[in-house]
Amino acid sequence: MRAGAAPGASPSIDQRILDAADLLFYGQGIQAVGVDAIATEAGISKRTLYKHFPSKDQLVAAYLERRTMQRPKADGDPLEQILAVFDRLERWFATKEFRGCPFVNAVSELSGNRRHPAVVIASEFKAQRRQWFEERLREVRARRPNALADQLVILVEGAIAASLVRGGDPGVARSAAAAARVLLAAAGVKVAAQR
Repeated sequence: MRAGAAPGASPSIDQRILDAADLLFYGQGIQAVGVDAIATEAGISKRTLYKHFPSKDQLVAAYLERRTMQRPKADGDPLEQILAVFDRLERWFATKEFRGCPFVNAVSELSGNRRHPAVVIASEFKAQRRQWFEERLREVRARRPNALADQLVILVEGAIAASLVRGGDPGVARSAAAAARVLLAAAGVKVAAQR
């Protein structure tokens, strides 16, 4: 159910379309899924889908834009926020639905068109994620927060890719968390012993 909808309320047509697009684009791939399949999954006609999203490109962009709303919280202890990213990765990797990063998947599938709106959204999302790390690192007074933010992002991205290759291995997230703790400690951040 979309945020702000009353309990028991039917999802809007836009929401149904985006739910179907998310399920199919993430599960099968953007190039492999046509608008017919999305309309069928949403329980609407193709004509209705095109009234709400005039092109597949716009639908792909809307699917990724909605995914950008799933961001880590920016309240509470900044160090715990950073480490919680790896906890979330571990839980995500353990799900049957895990199929890698939807943003990287989209860029990979649409790589022939760097101006595609979905590629732009993915690039902006990744830049914002890096900025989120840098802001938390400044709050904990880490040395060289700019470089450390890059390193943590590489750990996250590498963990996602490695887990995908290993069939959704949650242990990869634990290893990435351990590496993050080493990097944080080397940057002068007091990190509690690993849980």
